[in-house]
Amino acid sequence: MLLAIDIGNSHTVLGLFHHDQLIGQWRFHSDRDRTEDELAIQCHGLFSLIGTDIREISQCILVSVVPTLEKIWASWCRKHLSAQLAQPLQVVTAEWIRQHLAIHTEYPEEVGADRLVNSIAAWQKYQCKLVIIDFGTAITFDCVTAGGEFIGGLILPGINISLTALSTHTAKLPPIDLSVGPDKVIGTNTIQAMKSGVLHGYGALVDGLIQRILAEMPESHETCKVIATGGMAHLIVPYSQAISEVDPTLTLSGLHFLSTHCRSTDPDESGAADARNNPGANNG
Repeated sequence: MLLAIDIGNSHTVLGLFHHDQLIGQWRFHSDRDRTEDELAIQCHGLFSLIGTDIREISQCILVSVVPTLEKIWASWCRKHLSAQLAQPLQVVTAEWIRQHLAIHTEYPEEVGADRLVNSIAAWQKYQCKLVIIDFGTAITFDCVTAGGEFIGGLILPGINISLTALSTHTAKLPPIDLSVGPDKVIGTNTIQAMKSGVLHGYGALVDGLIQRILAEMPESHETCKVIATGGMAHLIVPYSQAISEVDPTLTLSGLHFLSTHCRSTDPDESGAADARNNPGANNG
């Protein structure tokens, strides 16, 4: 079995694959104070929920935008899984992905590994011109040509960042729950107005940016798929006309593909993970 670990700024997602099938998926807060022992207890509990023993895991791959958590998870993997792994822990880096995905940006080494994992996953699945939108702590738009080349994208504040800014920097605007959306665009009370502003606002932002992105992307004659992923994607999709498809397991699929088809090894048995300054640390 393959354990895929996606560490973001707000949440960490685990995916357990048996051959090509995702048999378990878990999402929890990225707690920077969590210890290896706490991870061990949590993982044993999660795996037992689906009747899986941790000793059945033979491969492990990790992508992270939080260097401190990357170090803790990598240490946990080496401590609890190394004896049974068929190969060393695989830690995804931009340098590794560059061997399998053409990256045409000004500074390829600065692109966050999480963005590239999404791009290679989407390209392998859809094989067409793509814009991938990841609704995480930050929102990223990543552009891939019909020929499978990553050409850059956009990074902007995520939904929760905007909500926090509204409630903390204004005297009378309260925190709001977006699980139930507004009935219409024009809000008739403060809560409805805030919900509409965020949900319709981000939906319109997505649609407007997609128009501008497509105007700049090459191969204007090619149809472009707009793929949404990330923990907040389900909130915005109903308010956007541009999004073609929602793929909530895109990052896990990318990790599975890399582990299965693109070999790499743990780069930091000596502890270099914490020393490496991950350029994508604000992107996931």
